[in-house]
Amino acid sequence: MDREALDTGLIVVTGGAGFIGSNLVRELNRRGLERLVVVDDPQHRGLPGNLAGCRMAALLSPEAFRRQLLDGRLRAPLRAIFHLGACTDTTLDDSRFMLRNNFEYSRDLLDWCVAEGVPLIYASSAAVYGAHSGCPEDPRFEQPLNVYAESKLRVDQVVRERLAGEHSQIVGLRFFNVYGPGEGHKQAMASVAYHFYQQILGRGRARLFDACDGFEAGEHRRDFLHVDDALRVMLWFFDHAERSGVFNVGTGRSRSFNDVARAVIAWLGRGDIEYVPFPERLSGRYQAHTEADLSALRGAGYTQPFMALEDGVAAYLRRLEPQA
Repeated sequence: MDREALDTGLIVVTGGAGFIGSNLVRELNRRGLERLVVVDDPQHRGLPGNLAGCRMAALLSPEAFRRQLLDGRLRAPLRAIFHLGACTDTTLDDSRFMLRNNFEYSRDLLDWCVAEGVPLIYASSAAVYGAHSGCPEDPRFEQPLNVYAESKLRVDQVVRERLAGEHSQIVGLRFFNVYGPGEGHKQAMASVAYHFYQQILGRGRARLFDACDGFEAGEHRRDFLHVDDALRVMLWFFDHAERSGVFNVGTGRSRSFNDVARAVIAWLGRGDIEYVPFPERLSGRYQAHTEADLSALRGAGYTQPFMALEDGVAAYLRRLEPQA
């Protein structure tokens, strides 16, 4: 793509072939926005299915996009950059790769956006809180349990330093456990709602972790967020360029894995629950309980309600079923 094609009025979505990114591209298209630069690996497992029928100006690899930033071929002003591209494998131990791919790439993008005055809305993660369950956006509660979470926290730390002196919009969104259409390519990293659905279709039973870390069987708790709610928050900030900061994005209510399994079973009208031993490889690296503190998000002016788990699972499975 030549320099002239990347011009004023474009919106960039990194990770645009992925789960949240492809849903965002579709939602932007529904708003009538088609001058989109989608950034993702041409070999991404989500291509072409996740972007089928989407309208965009260009599809660039992450490397090509970064080169255009650093050598000045991508010139401002752009309308905004949604930075959703990252390695999300929480079990990966390659810290050099994770920090280069997640932290350094994000830092370079942040530097460019600040220098050019381009709004940046990026995906952080509730993984930064580690074993803490209350999860306000406070450094005292940030204790990453893996290199993925560490890479996300480092970006947030740089953003916090920049927020005090910058006037262009910078928004970090600490997504909790997002689920919904377009996540099948994530395989092991897909949501438990997706896995429980596939397990019941295949074997008639959803597999949940047995009791451990003081929680009864299947009672580990997460804040499960439907992807449509994640989109609504991102686009609210897109529409409110005067708002900046690092914000939790969840429902504000934790639910158990048993609750998710029961919601899937209720929708299918069949299925059982099977409890399996907690894997040793996750010992000390697993978030047993998360629940978003939404005080900062509500304080910024976001007032919309979030989808209840049962409603979200039903909405998801209605869209997922034709793919089975």
